[in-house]
Amino acid sequence: MKKLFFLLMLAGAVSCGKAPQELTVMTMNMRYDNPEDGENNWRFRRERVGELVRTQQVDLLGTQEVLSNQYDDLQALLPGYTSVGVGREDGARAGEFNAIFFRTERFELLDSGTFWLSETPEVAGSKGWDGACERIATWVVLRDGTNGQELLYMNTHLDHVGETARREGVTLLLERIASLRGDRPVILTGDFNAEPTSTVIAHVLDDGTLRSAWNAAPVRYGEGWSFADFGQIPVGERPLIDYIFFGGGLEAETCTILPDTLGGGYVSDHAPVKALLRYAE
Repeated sequence: MKKLFFLLMLAGAVSCGKAPQELTVMTMNMRYDNPEDGENNWRFRRERVGELVRTQQVDLLGTQEVLSNQYDDLQALLPGYTSVGVGREDGARAGEFNAIFFRTERFELLDSGTFWLSETPEVAGSKGWDGACERIATWVVLRDGTNGQELLYMNTHLDHVGETARREGVTLLLERIASLRGDRPVILTGDFNAEPTSTVIAHVLDDGTLRSAWNAAPVRYGEGWSFADFGQIPVGERPLIDYIFFGGGLEAETCTILPDTLGGGYVSDHAPVKALLRYAE
């Protein structure tokens, strides 16, 4: 029945001549639900986050630092989306999720999984190298119901302390992308805890498989930073550490670093990053 539904979607889009070739992708570090955040605590921000995703008409959303209660909230706030994710401490509900959300009406989930950025990537809760925390990557293989195209989407959060963990984490990400993608287009999003001129980001881009939407898009909007710690970091010192990478039959039309506020309050301590990608003809 599900297969028939997607075939009908595809047939309808083609017959009308309106098969969309564009994808709106967003990555957002949600800031974990920390009681010490006061007026910036999750319970005061969650409605803004839901409004943001809906008004930006996001097709694919990668999240970081989402605890289980936040994951439940996001599922309720985003009823038009299907989600995939597990907690990094036990592969179930404990610890932060790097959950992926995608439009239910547009995409069919073909496969998914999570692995740990460690020397034992299949061992739930494993820490890697000199990392301070457990780190994971969540991935999905989707079929786009508007054109039948399959794609690989991976979302991650690199360690904030361990340089080796970041470097080796990228190596593992690239290896997994190579093994999972086949000839599909690929998107990689996340908080990389590394600035654009770092060796970590150079490693992501080194073999030419992936490009940075912020670098590649002919049109860019935003101030060039993505982390302000709820406004605590001076404007001139705020780093860009959140990225959308893409490759394999995709092109970037625009990339936008959105404001970290909405409706008079913060959405997170990070600014969301959004890219409009299109399938190459």
